[in-house]
Amino acid sequence: MKTPMPRPFPQCAIKAITPIALLLGLFGSSTIATAQELDCQVSVIAPTINNVEASVFEQLETAITEFMSGRRWTQDEFTLEERITCTMQITINKANSQTNFQGTIQVQSSRPIFNSDYNSPLLMVNDNDFDFTYSPGTLLQYSQDQFRDNLTSVLAFYAYMILAMDYDTYSLEGGTNLYTQAQTVVTNAQGLSSPPAGWSASDGKQSRYALIDNVLSQTFRPLRRCYYEYHRLGMDLAFDDPGAARQTMSNALIALRNVHRIRPANYNLQTFFQAKKDEVVKMFGPAEAGERARLLPVLKLIDPGNIPVYDQGLG
Repeated sequence: MKTPMPRPFPQCAIKAITPIALLLGLFGSSTIATAQELDCQVSVIAPTINNVEASVFEQLETAITEFMSGRRWTQDEFTLEERITCTMQITINKANSQTNFQGTIQVQSSRPIFNSDYNSPLLMVNDNDFDFTYSPGTLLQYSQDQFRDNLTSVLAFYAYMILAMDYDTYSLEGGTNLYTQAQTVVTNAQGLSSPPAGWSASDGKQSRYALIDNVLSQTFRPLRRCYYEYHRLGMDLAFDDPGAARQTMSNALIALRNVHRIRPANYNLQTFFQAKKDEVVKMFGPAEAGERARLLPVLKLIDPGNIPVYDQGLG
């Protein structure tokens, strides 16, 4: 399992003329206090719900924040500055009762880039299969050994996914144990006689089941290697040698053709580029024409949904 690498604190600024050229900043003193792994900002909104008091959703927001950010998810030691920045936006679309809700959950996470004040997006997913029960004043409890309720299981699943992706960016396949923890959450849900939506293969190719089943398969090892090489061997070293860093990042992206060839239009590649498309354009937009020409057709092949973005930014 990965030991979190030091984050520069405070971090320096990125040059306005190119996001690859990073200005060297001064490092301030940092606290040695240990902390939980996640710094999760939670928002619960219910724009169309009229039959439930607004205070219920306010309490839910607080409960989820405490669950995500107040719980220790690993045995590793994190300082306050090393906590992983993430957000959850929960939209309640339907209240079947005062305690039973249907909605969506949008999850995002990022990780800092060395010698900069830039946070690189890692996970950006919108989960439309989020039905759960919550009673105001109830303490959210989770057990890794069993399925207690859908709310805490979904939250735990994404906590492990956030952590696993972050760990994968610091060491090659460093998040394996955490992905396995996420897979256990899925397995526990599948043990129910009638699992809630999102936990089974029958729930489609854009489900929690698909997300974790893909990432732990041999086919998706190039994607996990990409997370490591793109971030740790690319962006983290961009201050020292922007050209070499960009070459490493380009090679990592081009290697994703192997995943696309076997599993075209798969959910994991879609979530990767949902998070990365704008960053890739900003990074490679200032590059030499030959460098952009090498990468552009590959991006258009493996991420066809964002062809206009790449044509405009890299064409």
